[in-house]
Amino acid sequence: MSLTLFIRHFSQQPTLSTAKNSRNSAFRKPTVLAVLIGLVISVLSTHAYANGEEKPMEVKVVVISMFEIGDDEGDAPGEFQLWKARQKLTTKYPLPHGFHDVYANTETGVIGIVTGMGTARASAAIMALGLDPRFDLSKAYWLVAGIAGVDPADNTIGSAIWTDYVVDGDLAHHIDAREIPSQWPTGYFPLFTHEPYENAESVDVNNSPNGEVYTLNLPLAKWAYSLTKDTKLLNNEAMDTLRAKYTLSPNAKALPNVSMGAHLSASTFWHGEKLNTWANDWVAYWTQDKGNFVTSGMEDSATLQSLTYLDNAGLVDKERLMILRTASNFTMQPPSLGAAQNLKLESSGEGYAAMGAAIEAAYNVGSGVVNAIVENWDSAKHTIPGSD
Repeated sequence: MSLTLFIRHFSQQPTLSTAKNSRNSAFRKPTVLAVLIGLVISVLSTHAYANGEEKPMEVKVVVISMFEIGDDEGDAPGEFQLWKARQKLTTKYPLPHGFHDVYANTETGVIGIVTGMGTARASAAIMALGLDPRFDLSKAYWLVAGIAGVDPADNTIGSAIWTDYVVDGDLAHHIDAREIPSQWPTGYFPLFTHEPYENAESVDVNNSPNGEVYTLNLPLAKWAYSLTKDTKLLNNEAMDTLRAKYTLSPNAKALPNVSMGAHLSASTFWHGEKLNTWANDWVAYWTQDKGNFVTSGMEDSATLQSLTYLDNAGLVDKERLMILRTASNFTMQPPSLGAAQNLKLESSGEGYAAMGAAIEAAYNVGSGVVNAIVENWDSAKHTIPGSD
């Protein structure tokens, strides 16, 4: 039986907790099972390679994109196309058990994956890659490079923001606004609480019970920011016209720049001043005011959850993850428009004046980090930048 078929066979077998029909046991022992699977894969991999099967590719950097607009090359680029062309990701690895095939530069050790939009697709895609025996991901760095909404209070369209905290915006209780108590600021409140922002003092930024918040490797994120903070970013007249509408937000009217901030991950594409206030409060709650909401997107909490499980199995090092989000649009309307009006303008094109600039920024900033890791692999393989 080949390694690939064995892994597929093994993954379909009932676990000990399933055999005992014990739901609680499955929750108590995920790490033990994950480690067992990791050990089985490792041992069988060694045996397979000793018998002449192809050795897995040693991956130095995984570039994670979330969507592509059309084809992977030759048309208007989405998040993946520039990486495929400019990093020469020409070797195709079919991934039928994921959203999109993997492409690699086998000489540099860089691979690119497109997860698909939303938390469900992202989680499945990262897990599919992480369990794929064709790749050795044990020392790989992971770079999420994608577009996002940006809070006009903090930054502007076309900017690139390195993430320090990721907060999940989907895990919550929700009561319709027409039915919430009059004294509540929102009908959206944390699981296992009874009103908005209850029990804030008990939040553990480094160990949330259901993946509500993730703290990234802050020294690594700061290293990435320091390395790229002077990167020149694109701007155009359409972006100037759009940002000029934000008359009450000085940071929104600035030129594109590189900065750091917290990211809110939620599969619902929300928009407007009221929800922007909620986003700031939600991030402040889950980070105990350590994080400041700057960017919004969909997939990053899912990516982190999958990498956490893969790290438990010894297949990846989740401390090697970096997230770079670049601003294609604002998360709320300017003073002259209502939220619904502005969202309609965005979907019809005017609000995405920075789409092209944001996609370019994701590559221009992110590639600086990717290239630095590849060029200094002898060091980066063993020591995470920023850790010394």
